[in-house]
Amino acid sequence: MKKIFITLLLFILTAIPTLAEKVMPEKTNIKNTRTIGVYQVSNDIVLYKDTDEKSEIITTIKWNKNEILPETLTFRDAFIVFIPNKSLALMEVSDETEEWVEVIYNNTTGQKGWLKKDDPYKFSTWTTFYNMYGKKYGLYILKGAPDCVKTMKSATDKQSQTVATMNLPTKINLNIIRGNWALVSVMDMDKAPKTGYIRWRGDDGVKYLFPDIK
Repeated sequence: MKKIFITLLLFILTAIPTLAEKVMPEKTNIKNTRTIGVYQVSNDIVLYKDTDEKSEIITTIKWNKNEILPETLTFRDAFIVFIPNKSLALMEVSDETEEWVEVIYNNTTGQKGWLKKDDPYKFSTWTTFYNMYGKKYGLYILKGAPDCVKTMKSATDKQSQTVATMNLPTKINLNIIRGNWALVSVMDMDKAPKTGYIRWRGDDGVKYLFPDIK
């Protein structure tokens, strides 16, 4: 009887489709720093060599909540953000025209291709993206970020007065993005509220923090 129950349980578990793993940046990325924002892609992605549908097709990517094709790609390769339960997939954009975006379709190799926009509002600059998602969900510090990120300033200038230092913040609330600086409010491990400007991105384009999308 026990063997029958285990067999039945295994059958049920294997029959239930499992969502793919959530993809979010984990550490600072020094490879793809010259990007201008993100584009929310549909389930069928056709990438061209140039901004012309008559140009060579580099690759075609298809995805759903559970799998991505071609099989040589992983969700983490293709997307900078992938939230299966929201069917949200974002690719980094390195260039843009009125009708096209150049996206990085392999984060490991840095390969790029041109994607024709199916909706101009799906493109967001980094500032717009951070203001939109960072204000809603807060921010988190990426592994490899310099210690100076935790230094909170009175203005968007590294020479300005230090007003506080983050230690182990339970949440970093974003108020506004100004250039490479973010005005944040945090509740730290000492339960003292702190507000000040921190660097969310370096002058070289390396991002130190990222919206904590859930």
